[in-house]
Formats: sequence, C-alpha cells, structure tokens
Amino acid sequence: AKDIEGGLQPGGHDPNQRGITVQGVELNLTGAVDPYFMGSANLLYSLDASGESHVELEEAWMETLQLPAGLQVRAGQFYAPFGRINGRHPHQWGFVDAPLVTARLMGPDGLRNPGVQVSWLLPMAIYSQLFVAVQDSQGDGAAPFRGGGHVHGEAGSGELPLGFRPLENDRGVSALNDLLWTLRYAVSWDLTPQQTMLMGVSAALGPNASGAAGQPATQIYGLDLYWKWKSPRAHAGFPFVSLQAEALMRRYELGAFDWAEHAEHGEPFLAEAGSGAPAFLPAETVNDYGFYTELLYGFRRGWVVGLRFDYVTGDRGDYEKGGWVFQGEAVGRDLLRRERWRVSPNLTWYPTEYSKLRLQYNYDRRRDVGEDHSLWLQVEMSLGAHAAHQF
Repeated sequence: AKDIEGGLQPGGHDPNQRGITVQGVELNLTGAVDPYFMGSANLLYSLDASGESHVELEEAWMETLQLPAGLQVRAGQFYAPFGRINGRHPHQWGFVDAPLVTARLMGPDGLRNPGVQVSWLLPMAIYSQLFVAVQDSQGDGAAPFRGGGHVHGEAGSGELPLGFRPLENDRGVSALNDLLWTLRYAVSWDLTPQQTMLMGVSAALGPNASGAAGQPATQIYGLDLYWKWKSPRAHAGFPFVSLQAEALMRRYELGAFDWAEHAEHGEPFLAEAGSGAPAFLPAETVNDYGFYTELLYGFRRGWVVGLRFDYVTGDRGDYEKGGWVFQGEAVGRDLLRRERWRVSPNLTWYPTEYSKLRLQYNYDRRRDVGEDHSLWLQVEMSLGAHAAHQF
C-alpha cells in the first residue's frame, strides 16, 4: 500500500505503519467492589502512524449488581451500547483491524464517553435486553457528533474536513438533547442445540458542530446479526462456524458556512473555480451507509480461518457539485465520504487461550484513489486472569 500512514487505516487502533509497530498494550482491571457494585478500567498504550506514543483511558466504570427486576446501571467512561464491534476491545476482534463502516461512520475510536447507562433484562424465556445510554457528545469518543466528524487516516491535516465545512458550531451543553443518546435492543435464542442466533438494533442521536450556523445534528442507525454453530462433538469450543454482520446508516446535518472570513484572515479557503471568490455553503443533510460481514471457521483446536468483506459509501451532496478549488487544486468528491470496499482473509493460531498469532491480507479499493494490498502479522499475549469472552 502506498499510504499506510496517510489514508489506508481509518480505525484508531488499526495497525498504521510499515515495519514493526505496537498496535496496543492494554491494562485491564476488573473486579467486584462489594456485593452491590463491580468496576472495570482499561488503560491503553499505542503508537500512532508517526511513531508518537499515546496513553488513553478507554473505559473506567462501575456497575450495579443487586437491582431488582432485571435492571442494571453503569456509570463512568464506557463504550456506547451500539452494535457488535463498538463495545469490544481490539484483542476481542476476529480481525487485525476495525471494519471500514464502523471506523468511518462512528469515528476512529468508536462511540465512548463519560455517561450513564441503564439496561433492562426483560422477563422472557429467551435473552432479551434493552439499553439506554446518555453520554457527553464531545471529544474523540464522539467524532460524528460534537467531537468533530473527522476520521483520521482518510484525510490529512491539509485537506478539507467532512462536508467541506470547519467545525465552528459547537453550542455546548444547555439541554438534554445536547448530549449523545444511544438506544439498543438485542435478542438471542437457540435455533438448535448446536446453533445460536443473536440480533440487535441500535440508534445514536446527538448534535454536531458542522459549519457556523444552525443547529445541525447526527443520527446513526444500525442492524446487527450474529450466528454460531458448534459441533455436537466439540472439544474446547472447536470446531465451530460463526457469522457476524452489521449494517449502518448515518444521517449527518451540515451547518451553513461562509469561507469569506477565512479568506479575510489569510487562511486557506474553499473558493469558486471560476471567480476565485470564497465559497458559501448552505445547510444540507447527507447520508452515509455501509456494512461488513465476517465469517470465522474454527476447523481444529486453536486454528481459525476468517474472511471479511467491508463496504462503505455516501450519497453525493450538493456541496460536492460546486466546482471548488482548495489550496490551488480542484476539489472533487469528499475524501471522507467516497465509496470504498475491502476484502480480508486471515488465519489465526491460538497456542493457548493466552496467546495468538494472526496473519491477514487486505485488498482495498477506494474510488478515485485505486487499489491497495497490505499484509499484517499480529502477535498477541495476555498476562494474568481475564474475564470470559463476550458472546
């Protein structure tokens, strides 16, 4: 690939440079506080594409254990209950990198911020659970909201932001609808003694800071599915076959913006191709959507082969039809919304439950850019006790 460091990997925890890199070193602390509460914290160290070190608090929350009627409350810094991938840490992924659609539509770090979540396990014969979360709507953990909408890795610092509008419309928090709200409903049941199905629907709603006028907002909707088969003669979980898929749609309102002020201050500005006059962009709404599907086959104990297909695109906004010029170059489709797809086969070996080696190939196709080929070898190990993996 020609631009691993500059555009190929949109996920915040994806491998992002040639040679050797530290994708992540994660410290997890989890345990019961007392009979009424449990807590968990995740600290992550990583290297970015330029080799700079970063340490971040991914999660730090407490959760109730003794509420009646199937209720549970979580408070602190946590991943929003949206879909399958968003709430999972990189070591829980079936692939080296995050799906394109989640990285682009929900941001490189996913949706995670300080807040409060209430979940209700419905009194039914099958698993059925409802989640409602309210969180802060700013920062890297809310990129498509007040966090900015920028997906690092797909556009550089010298390129135009999402929608060709700077983020100069942050109105702060003065009401409940200025926060990020996430809703999810999930249901699971056994199809046969060897087959299990889980389905979920999710929505995330909140304001964004696009442009410089109006009250733009973002809405993200998702559907997810997970199916797993285990052999009746399974040993230590093998052999098995699993299928996971998510489809997302994002409705993003772009605020009005006049580039004249940037021109007056001598800053780079978007201009009309013919006259060179600063551009004025009226408010509009654009839609982006995509999906991924991944198939895993554990063909013998400790060995898993996988295949994933990703696709993401966006409808053509009016602002992309204007015939603009930016820093002396003609502007075409929005780099952060153009069509893109990727195919990723991989092979994973688990010597034990505490270590794994994964080899993955990505064939990537980006409209107006071309194709890329990348090969990743991932080595991972866990130290100490760890919680059971999520279903």
